Amino acid sequence: MAALRNPAAVSNSYNDTPGDGETLLRSGLSLRHMRMIVALDDHGRVSAAAQVMNISQPAASRMIGEMEAVLEVKLCERLPRGITLTPYGKALARRARSILLEMREVDREISELKAGKGGSVFLGAVTAPAIELAVPAIREIRRIYPRIEITMQVETSNVLARELIATRHDFIIARIPDDLNPRLFESRVIGVEKACLIVRRGHPLTRGGVVRLEDTAAYDWVFQSGGSPLRQAMESNFLNRNIALPDRILNTSSLLLTLVMVAQSDAIAPVSVQVAKFIQNPEGLAGAIDVVQTEFDIEVRPYSLITVRNRALSPAAKMLHDFILREVG
Repeated sequence: MAALRNPAAVSNSYNDTPGDGETLLRSGLSLRHMRMIVALDDHGRVSAAAQVMNISQPAASRMIGEMEAVLEVKLCERLPRGITLTPYGKALARRARSILLEMREVDREISELKAGKGGSVFLGAVTAPAIELAVPAIREIRRIYPRIEITMQVETSNVLARELIATRHDFIIARIPDDLNPRLFESRVIGVEKACLIVRRGHPLTRGGVVRLEDTAAYDWVFQSGGSPLRQAMESNFLNRNIALPDRILNTSSLLLTLVMVAQSDAIAPVSVQVAKFIQNPEGLAGAIDVVQTEFDIEVRPYSLITVRNRALSPAAKMLHDFILREVG
């Protein structure tokens, strides 16, 4: 592996100045090195990174040594269990992700041109805008450009934001989690989510008119994870009214499991109004689910259309992104 060249020699040969990036470009770092530093950042273990790279652990250690020799800095620190990246390693990993993303886009674009496809898009959305915005937009885009391939993940904002940072999505419709730096993203608020409580048809709570919150505490509940905005909004209703939180709770991010639990027991679940309407609608699932008429409202934090700052969208992704933006005004 080539070592860093003498800055003066580089300047004389190429008529540039030290530190302008040319030295690093000719230093010997490769895409395999980029993949290795990202794998180390993702997994925190040399053995796991080696497995991702399909090489032996000694070979992975040699690659780390090569990178450190080229850059003349230490990229990772050994821990009792695994490794942690130094500030130099984190800086390299962050840039390496962008490089690998661009290479993925090049590969994707060339493949699409060879196959005659119209492009591909990877997006994620929380449930309400997935139903209300993403699905209609996808349907319309596919009608106009039938060869576009679209992959959509429906998950919580915490999961989607991290998938976006890891370059697994082009953009997401979600909320920026509180534990992530908002400066990593470009976002635009595009909607407010309202929620309601659903129960099985014939549930005791549907027999007596408007339901007070204290009437619900004795039942089983199905919630999303503790950090989800819908969970927080529902729990705030309890706390603001000085009502004890429910004791019997099933935590799941699966909408399917939520519906199964509600349909087959007396459990209560908060879901977005859009989901409830789709379940009840004859043109949707026409399911045996009722909405509880409550004396209180459940309002969740607004959701946004989110991309990673300074990361360009592919033509197909930009077309779907901009279509959604136009639809919301």
